[in-house]
Amino acid sequence: MNILDALNDPALFGPHFPGGSWVRWRAFLAALFALEMDGEALALFQHHTGRVEPPAEAFKEAALVIGRRGGKSRVLASIAVFLACFRDYERYLAPGEVATVAVLAADRKQARTIFRYASGLLKSVPMLARMIEAETAETISLGNRVQIEITTASMRTTRGYTFAAILGDEIAFWPSDDSANPDAEIIGAIRPGLATIPSSVLLLASSPYRKRGVLYGTYAKHYGRDDARVLVWRATTLEMNPALDPRIVEEAYADDPDAASAEYGAEFRNDLSDFIPRDVVDACTARGLYEIAPAAGIRYVAFIDPAGGTGGDSMTLAIAHRDGDRAVLDAVREVKPPFSPEQTTADFAALLRAYGIARVTGDRYAGEWPREAMRRCGVEYALSDRPKSDIYRDCLPLLNSGRAQLLDIGRLASQLCGLERRTARSGRDSIDHAPGAHDDIANAACGALLLAGEKRSLTPEQVRQAQKQVAGWMGR
Repeated sequence: MNILDALNDPALFGPHFPGGSWVRWRAFLAALFALEMDGEALALFQHHTGRVEPPAEAFKEAALVIGRRGGKSRVLASIAVFLACFRDYERYLAPGEVATVAVLAADRKQARTIFRYASGLLKSVPMLARMIEAETAETISLGNRVQIEITTASMRTTRGYTFAAILGDEIAFWPSDDSANPDAEIIGAIRPGLATIPSSVLLLASSPYRKRGVLYGTYAKHYGRDDARVLVWRATTLEMNPALDPRIVEEAYADDPDAASAEYGAEFRNDLSDFIPRDVVDACTARGLYEIAPAAGIRYVAFIDPAGGTGGDSMTLAIAHRDGDRAVLDAVREVKPPFSPEQTTADFAALLRAYGIARVTGDRYAGEWPREAMRRCGVEYALSDRPKSDIYRDCLPLLNSGRAQLLDIGRLASQLCGLERRTARSGRDSIDHAPGAHDDIANAACGALLLAGEKRSLTPEQVRQAQKQVAGWMGR
């Protein structure tokens, strides 16, 4: 039995994929598993892959570049169940070993969408439901030594498995604060787990985003090539899901054409670009230097990015000083939620005092509480005169010219490299982190470097002190 037989069988998957709205998905499955195509399926295959000749053998890898609400999750779930239940992997497994059909996503909440579809599909078919030996919130164990498991997209959590299949959901949105190239490193980490089983399959599905990363690289390399080893299927939301109300898509295009063309039109975005290249960050990083202790006679500055302690943002602090024409980063602190804002403020104030800093600059959008909290700790909180986007824009010349020295902090480098420049229809640029990512450390570090890099005028008191020193030297 092949997967199309299963989709057409009323005793198996048939009731869950009724009507003509799944025609293009059936054509995709025929292409993926090199099944016979009729004239309509071949025409759809050619339209969505840019290829001419139908495949002669099943693909081991495929990339689905498809708009949101196109049906990706339901089809991936059906593939997961089919591969888990209708293929025999025992001859490839050592005693006690199991074959895993893994669903990878940016987080477990997102991965559970496919997992719930797969669980529901299994339980709705009596002959498949009898195969279930155990089920948890994240794993379904079957009696044929196969398990369906969800996991977060991480190069650490995916090691040590023997994979029958890997389904990477929304790979274009796999963020990481620990890596500048999370998707590439994760895919690199999981490939060895696919090597044990010759018929293993790697499927990457996502609506497109930036012109970078594994999804775009796969599309650029393999789309439209009859000899490509990877099947790339690109389609709009309404092509793959004609049952969706088209008014939803029309309203999205009216609100934000650039975003809608990616989310529903399956077009990689042209209005986004990398803001700080990796080689620039690497050139400014002092390798092996994680913090510089305070020293006498140096004027330090600091920038803080407050957070409430219960949301998704960290509270961060960065300290820097000026050395000749360079801005040098001395210390960085990050406290991830959940945390006590009062205690974290007190800890940050203690660090500021260690560097002789009585005034810290911070985000003006954090409300009154950080200013009050810092005052109680004996530190003045000054509002930044730049919004975050301007801080990044103004810090870029320091980095590009090598007039900034960064500490060797992986999360800082990752966040700096993850910043995006977005060009609005008005032509105005803004800089921010990608969806689902963070920039708390980058914001504090760039804010501190800017403060250190500024040539400030002396205060009247500093001028009087300098005049006294000069008079003293002249009188010697």
